[in-house]
Amino acid sequence: MLNQIILVGRLTRDITVHKSDKGTKVATIPLAVPRSFKNMEGTYDTDFIDCVAFENVATNTAEYCKTGDVVGVRGRVQSRVVEEGDKKTTVIDVICEKVTFLSSKKNVEEAE
Repeated sequence: MLNQIILVGRLTRDITVHKSDKGTKVATIPLAVPRSFKNMEGTYDTDFIDCVAFENVATNTAEYCKTGDVVGVRGRVQSRVVEEGDKKTTVIDVICEKVTFLSSKKNVEEAE
């Protein structure tokens, strides 16, 4: 069996790291990932996917990457159940195992 996901996209906002209740460093990495095919109108749709990173992956990504940078994320898909009152909802998370810094918006602006 295999549970692996690879995403390449642009950061939609700066990353902030916070500590969980158990003291673990956690960051949400917000990616805009364009689809590789055009829709019926002839344009490319974009999926907005939040990825969760922990400890060193979270702190390094927050330190070196900013809004507009292109990153690659390798990780796994994980589900969890969230309870609000008497309602249960299953949430799917992308857990980052590795983040690769591909290009920064600054480098693109300098090249133009």
